[in-house]
Parts: sequence; structure tokens; C-alpha cells
Amino acid sequence: MPAPVYIALIHHPVLNKHGEIVTTSITNFDLHDLGRTSRTYGVKKYFIVTPNEAQQNMARYITRYWQEGLGSRMNPDRSEAFADIGVTSSLEETCLTIQKHHGTHPHLVATTARPSKKTIRFNELKEFIGESDKPFLILFGTGWGLAPEVMEKAEMVLEPIRGESDYNHLPVRSAVAIVLDRLLGDGL
Repeated sequence: MPAPVYIALIHHPVLNKHGEIVTTSITNFDLHDLGRTSRTYGVKKYFIVTPNEAQQNMARYITRYWQEGLGSRMNPDRSEAFADIGVTSSLEETCLTIQKHHGTHPHLVATTARPSKKTIRFNELKEFIGESDKPFLILFGTGWGLAPEVMEKAEMVLEPIRGESDYNHLPVRSAVAIVLDRLLGDGL
């Protein structure tokens, strides 16, 4: 049985287009689309990570609406997609939450569109997930990507997703879907 896989959408610390560390805003689309994608691929839990209390409250409100409110009765499939969304204030809190559940700190895997010395190929990580008894936390950055301090904490950096052009700035929702399909999909 493969190791449990978690994902985190990091809203802080991330970079803006000028390379400055910023906090980005949570979007309703990210909650919906990444919840559905995570559920489809059997992700144990999808974390929204932001220190901004107003953003945390908004994410919890939207999640509750689809779990307990009118939304849960109107669209049970959406309610199921929201079942495994968590909101945390930091990467450290996210890791502690996973550690409490599994008794061990997760392997941290960062994603980026840039080359890295810690790069691991998709097929290598897929094999590692299949053989490990320790959970994995795959980190996705918003804005212009994860801040250097997050990249430094990662044990591994997943190879960039490449298309046929030299343009390489996928929307995070697309990147998450591609990564999860390559790592957890059935390979068809």
C-alpha cells in the first residue's frame, strides 16, 4: 500500500513577480477545484496555508457551506470534495497536523517551474511513495512560486512540468492536477 499523500497550497511565504515575499489571496476556485482533484486522486488531506486570519475564516466559511449548509444538500458531490480540506496558518502547523496523525514528520516535496539541485523525477517519486511508510506532503506555491525558505525545507523538489513551448507558468490548479495524475494516477 502506498504512503499517504497530502498536498498544501501555500499562500505565504511565496514570491511575487518582483521576487519579493508576499501573502497571496485564497480563491474560491482553488478551494473547489483542488478539493475535487484531491478527492479524485485519493489525497489524504488538502491544506490551505495562510497566516491571514480573514482569509482562513473565509476558507472555513466556504468549506462549512459545502459541508453543512445549503450547498451540502444541493450538491452532495461538492460536499464530498470538501470533506478533506484543512486550513492552517503555516507550513510548520501543517506538518505538525500530519505528524500527530501518523507519528512522524512527512517527507516534504516542493514543486517549482525552476530547476533545482534537489530535483526528483516523477517516476522516482512515484516509486518512493509506493515503497515508503512515511507520509508525503507536496507543496504548491501561489503567486510566482514558493519562497526560498520553503524550498530549503523541502527534502526533494519535483521536476518542473514542461510543455513544448518555452512558456512555463501554469495555473496552480492545472499544475496540481498534472502532478497528482503523474504520481497517483493509474497511468492510462
